[in-house]
Amino acid sequence: MFPPWVPVRAGQFFFLIVLLQTPLFSFPCRSGVCTNPLEITAVQLVASQLVPDVVVKAILFPGACLNQALNGRQPLEVWQTLLQDYNMTDMGTPDPNQLPRLEVLAGSYFAVAGAFISLVKPGRMSMFGTLLISWGLVKETLLASDPSKAGRDGIHASPMLFVALILSVLSIKFDLAKVNRLTRPIAKPVKSSAKTKLN
Repeated sequence: MFPPWVPVRAGQFFFLIVLLQTPLFSFPCRSGVCTNPLEITAVQLVASQLVPDVVVKAILFPGACLNQALNGRQPLEVWQTLLQDYNMTDMGTPDPNQLPRLEVLAGSYFAVAGAFISLVKPGRMSMFGTLLISWGLVKETLLASDPSKAGRDGIHASPMLFVALILSVLSIKFDLAKVNRLTRPIAKPVKSSAKTKLN
């Protein structure tokens, strides 16, 4: 369907969008307002203490450096105050109103994991994650019992989310030969039956 280089390049661009923390949406989380899947994932990892803080700082560092470069800050300064800049040092008791909804949280996990995996082998995880995030935002804004509450909470999607969705779909490698083999009907020869002759 697509040239072989399309899924590879789409996966690489999707990875850059996630790693550099391009704002894709606005959604309340435990550190305040999160704007990308990597930030939501990092907040949950810090809160659950599943991984050391240095790992979270390592995945946030490239995007933080890019964002702070315009302010003239050096990479070492950014590293030292990284968790403070993201308001992840003292999140306290979780507030139910600031916890990401299940769709956005699971979608963020899938999007981040899919972005890193796509560097090795493009797959469907990025698409599933982006679709879950999109569904979560639609559910909170359009299908909520009080849509105005979503506006007050600052929940909205950025046009870049649509770009990320396109890239995640293009990063899927379609094997048309394999599809044709699976969908091709298997014709079995009809065995001829011996006919008895009547005398």
